[in-house]
Parts: sequence; structure tokens; C-alpha cells
Amino acid sequence: MDSQRSVRISKYLAKHLRHEPERIGITLDAQGWVPVEELISAATRHGFRFSRAELAAVVADNDKQRYAMENDRIRARQGHSVHVDLDLPPAEPPARLFHGTVARSVAAIREEGLRPMSRHAVHLSPDRETATRVGARRGRPVVLTVDAEAMHRAGHVFRVSANGVWLTSRVPAPFLRFPGEPSLP
Repeated sequence: MDSQRSVRISKYLAKHLRHEPERIGITLDAQGWVPVEELISAATRHGFRFSRAELAAVVADNDKQRYAMENDRIRARQGHSVHVDLDLPPAEPPARLFHGTVARSVAAIREEGLRPMSRHAVHLSPDRETATRVGARRGRPVVLTVDAEAMHRAGHVFRVSANGVWLTSRVPAPFLRFPGEPSLP
């Protein structure tokens, strides 16, 4: 499958498995799963055809491992704006996590911290390189450092998706370090 086709299918999956399942008439279960055949049939009815083999290739080859397929069902691993319970247990985070953003968002983040916005959780990266790629999707990236260790000690709950994305409900501004500021101890 060519890369353009793979990207189109991946974007289609993101839209309908994370944000608008009802748009094509599918219903996610409580953990965000939908039967593969139901998804393929719904997509076909709405004019976007793909095969089970193409779907399996997109899931397997996605650089960020955004999707999971188990048995005969599929779901997005995180990033939902519709209500789902991913059933991820609390986890102890590493001392530092990172968040990629763009300069135009920094002033609001300094004031309000990181909020999930339309998603259910704030997404954090385990390394600067990943956070840089995330931030670069919307412009020139700015990478923030999160004192996850201090947040955890203060009672904030973290969860980690199977693809290594760390999730938390919010990151208050005092736990953030911005470029040019002294590094965290």
C-alpha cells in the first residue's frame, strides 16, 4: 500500500475511532473498541472503502502505533474526544516527561498549565525527540519539560498507553519548565 493511502486510512480511523464514530454509524464500546467488520462496513456505506488487509497494515505500520487490533476488534490507543475508559492502570512516571507545542500556545500554558482541551487527557512524551515531532505538526516546535516525579508525589495520576504516550488529567504550570528557564533539579 502506498504511503498516501496509508495516511488517508489512518486519518479516517482517527476521526471515527477518536472523535466522531456516530458520523458513520458505529458505536464504540465502553473501552473504545468496535468490531473490525462493523467499521469496514460502515466506512464502505459512507464511501470510504478499505480492506481488512489494508486496515491491518495501517495498524501494524503506524509510526506512532495509534491503533490497537485484538481478535476481531479495533480501537484508538488514546486521544479521544468522545467518552471512553481505556482501562489503563495508574503508573509511576519517569522523573521527567515532555510536551511538544508551538510558540503561540506558550503564554496560555504559562498561565494555565497544560489542559486536555477537547481530549480526555494531556498527552506527554517520554523523550524530547518525540515531543519535538508532536510539536512540529502545528509549526515550529517548543518542547516543555514536565516534572512528572513532583506531580506524582503531589498526587497527580499518570497512565501510560501501550505505545508509550503518558496521560494525565492536567499539568499545573508550577510543574512545567520552558525553554531558556533553569532545568529541573
